[in-house]
Amino acid sequence: QVQLVESGGGLVQAGGSLRLSCAASGLTFSSYAMGWFRQAPGKERESVAAISRRGGNTYHANSVKGRFTISRDNARNTVYLQMNSLKPEDTAVYYCAGRPDYRSRYYIGTSDYNDWGQGTQVTVSS
Repeated sequence: QVQLVESGGGLVQAGGSLRLSCAASGLTFSSYAMGWFRQAPGKERESVAAISRRGGNTYHANSVKGRFTISRDNARNTVYLQMNSLKPEDTAVYYCAGRPDYRSRYYIGTSDYNDWGQGTQVTVSS
């Protein structure tokens, strides 16, 4: 049974920082590509960042590039999203997702992923 559990969300003022964590279990973590998605009220779920199985390849959405950084620690079965210079438009529920990967790819589509966490709320006040 694959389980992904996000943590680290909260309420911050614009310009502040948060670090989200996603702890994985029930999988061979080093064989999983991972991603972070977010969904704001009334909007579709969108990719924020993605990372290949060993961390060698990453993707960051244009809206967060230069502010957010995805990383992973395969020894701890954890993927992170460091969020700096937060803006009110970053307010959303943030989800961790994973899928097996054998070619060091990253994935940015919701349909690319089989396993999802429960989400963690990030609220950025102006």
